[in-house]
Amino acid sequence: MILGAPARRQDPALPRDGSLNFAEKFLKPRYIALSAALAVFAVLLFAPAVLHDGDTYTHIAAGRWMLDNRAVLRIDPFSYTFAGHPWLTHEWLAEVAMALTYIVAGWNGLVLLFAIVAGFAAWSLARHLSRWLGGLALTVTVILSICCMTGTFLVRPHLLAWPLLEIWAAELIIAAEAVRRPPLWLLPLMVVWANIHASFVFGLALLIPMALEDAVEHGSWSKAARHWGLFAVLAVGAALLTPHGLDGLLFPFKLMAIPQLYLITEWRPLDVRLLEPPVLVMGFALFACLSRGVKIKPVRLLVLLGLVYLGLAQVRDLLLLAVVGPLVLARPLSETLGEGTPAGWQTRRRPILVFAALFAVLAGVRLYVPVVRSDGPATPATALAHVPAALIRQPVLNDYAFGGFLIFNDLRPFIDGRAELYGGPFIARYVDMMHGDPKAVQATLAKYRIRWAILSPANGAIAVIDGLPGWHRVYADRWAVVQVKDAR
Repeated sequence: MILGAPARRQDPALPRDGSLNFAEKFLKPRYIALSAALAVFAVLLFAPAVLHDGDTYTHIAAGRWMLDNRAVLRIDPFSYTFAGHPWLTHEWLAEVAMALTYIVAGWNGLVLLFAIVAGFAAWSLARHLSRWLGGLALTVTVILSICCMTGTFLVRPHLLAWPLLEIWAAELIIAAEAVRRPPLWLLPLMVVWANIHASFVFGLALLIPMALEDAVEHGSWSKAARHWGLFAVLAVGAALLTPHGLDGLLFPFKLMAIPQLYLITEWRPLDVRLLEPPVLVMGFALFACLSRGVKIKPVRLLVLLGLVYLGLAQVRDLLLLAVVGPLVLARPLSETLGEGTPAGWQTRRRPILVFAALFAVLAGVRLYVPVVRSDGPATPATALAHVPAALIRQPVLNDYAFGGFLIFNDLRPFIDGRAELYGGPFIARYVDMMHGDPKAVQATLAKYRIRWAILSPANGAIAVIDGLPGWHRVYADRWAVVQVKDAR
């Protein structure tokens, strides 16, 4: 992972008089990596949208429960619809870290934690890419990668797994190119990864094409089997070192098998009609590769196509494409652009001190200025305050996005973001209500003896409830509508 100090590459744009061009002066890999880290660090620190997800509340509440009870959660203690049902807390380690940070340093500390992790991941990605690319090519690649993943910048466990994903993928690619076994120090990373986020399964799956590339490119299947076979067995063993064992390893596959997942926003396909940043990035990358005649060998092309499919099929998988995609493309790009070996990473102390000062200033500002959790897409604070005290502990019909906020406030939701707990049929019935199905709404209100509802204004169930006898609104704003049932 640590690069040596090879000879300076011969840049074709270097002037004949020996003076340095713009790229040689300013677009040095070490500064590109630090700039990427600083940019991501700042976004995570100050962009309000990073907290606009109800699951953040749920993760903190789950971690807080585990700290209080000194045990890993195995059943649902939060909802009233599935209370006591088995719940596999596959992200337990991330949830404990989030809860502990929140308890010690509040929202400011939690945001700072994620900013540090994400900043490090961006730095690590740029540093690994500089093994093949430099100057403008490295700069553009890093910028496109970050733009593609900005929609995933949320205070949730997947972001804590980002550096593990990046380091794992980069080291596997480097090992395949160098015709050697992946380093054994990656195995502890897999243990941590398997206890933080389900994306560790992708890391295991990546072993297959990298082993295949080693065998195909270097013509020795037996040697590739020796290099990768034992490591694959050890990696699977490392992934089993969780409180859930084999169930934790199988969990991602069981989750993906839920046919109704597409009904949830983050599991929906990417809408290419909207021309959002990921779509533009993929279009630009395709244009650049075709126009420059980039040649990608079959195994890597299959990996790249698989990543594109994942990113298009589910918006939550864009992080995989944005992180691993550039690493897969780096060598073909380098060969096409004629990039030599990038320059070493030695640098003067003063520029490093400048970057360190910038990081410190941003962190200081974030810690000094409180993070205020006001009303938002997942935080109906004002609306909840208008719920009559006599009803607030009674069964509620809540919006999917509001479930985490209710849990965080020690209230039992009807539903929240834990799709693995509620299952496909329950989610499908909820979506029917959201679309304003009168029969589904009335049947649910009766079955669970629901006394009040807190829903986003766009929820179709609101109009149905408005028309039911004994129900009326007590509050409404741009974020939420509160309806209550009169006592008989």
